[in-house]
Amino acid sequence: MKNEKMLLIVNPYSGRAKMRGELLRVVEIFSAGGYDVTVYPTKAKGDATEYIKTVEKGEYSLIVVCGGDGTLNEVITGMMSVDLDVKLGYIPSGTLNEWSSGLKISRVIPTAAKDILSGKETRLDIGKFGDKYFSYTASFGAFTEASYSAPQDVKNVLGQAAYFFEGVKSIANIKPIHLKLVTDEKEIEGEFFFGAISNSMSVGGIVKFDDSVVKLNDGYFEIVLIRAVSNLIKLQNIIDGIVRQDLNRDGIEFFHAKKITVLEGENIAWTLDGEYAKGEEKIVIENINAGVCFIVPDRDK
Repeated sequence: MKNEKMLLIVNPYSGRAKMRGELLRVVEIFSAGGYDVTVYPTKAKGDATEYIKTVEKGEYSLIVVCGGDGTLNEVITGMMSVDLDVKLGYIPSGTLNEWSSGLKISRVIPTAAKDILSGKETRLDIGKFGDKYFSYTASFGAFTEASYSAPQDVKNVLGQAAYFFEGVKSIANIKPIHLKLVTDEKEIEGEFFFGAISNSMSVGGIVKFDDSVVKLNDGYFEIVLIRAVSNLIKLQNIIDGIVRQDLNRDGIEFFHAKKITVLEGENIAWTLDGEYAKGEEKIVIENINAGVCFIVPDRDK
């Protein structure tokens, strides 16, 4: 029987560059599993998106991303922009790998590869942010800048701690952000310290959701907004609520929506899956229900 064709997109610089020592082993695993493997190492930021746009429909039966959340975002952006509906696997080798944690994907590279071969297909929601895409979160405000301002070499050495060090630097300079958000069911306006529109079990390793409130393929985002408060006692109460997963505290807005229009946000710096995105006066953020066919570990076997 003729092997199926697989495209393996590898970011050789993500995380601690650990994929470099594992690449041959991964190729051997997929080859033994019945795939002819084409390896494409990314060369620069945005390269994965542009390369995916050149892939012909039907050329590969499976695309596997080995890198961090940013590399996964680039591949999904390329696929969505050219309507390339191919099964997608993920071998996390970045610093946070936040989305993969919620999907129970192993951080051990050979194990993640084997899990793709034995995994099950599920369709997951994708976010559209203006003309861009994100796999798990679009956020702004406190700690958001840390995800893209921490230098890659610092991320490689310190791992997740790099984000917190950068975030701590920003606490003293937190400035309220005036924003207006409109959904089909409500309109919210005010001053905020932080906001996240997500399809994930957690955001930035800081905001974590209970399993009962998040479904990754229901067509809805989870939206968390932290209002600007006037003193540290109120802020501490909010932080305590986030730590305890109690999102009903005063100062926290938590709700679900399929589509959000953000107004008056031209001066806001956003992050999409950890990568910088410039704000605009009006941005429409939409949930593309079941946008990608993702292979996740089958833990029932």
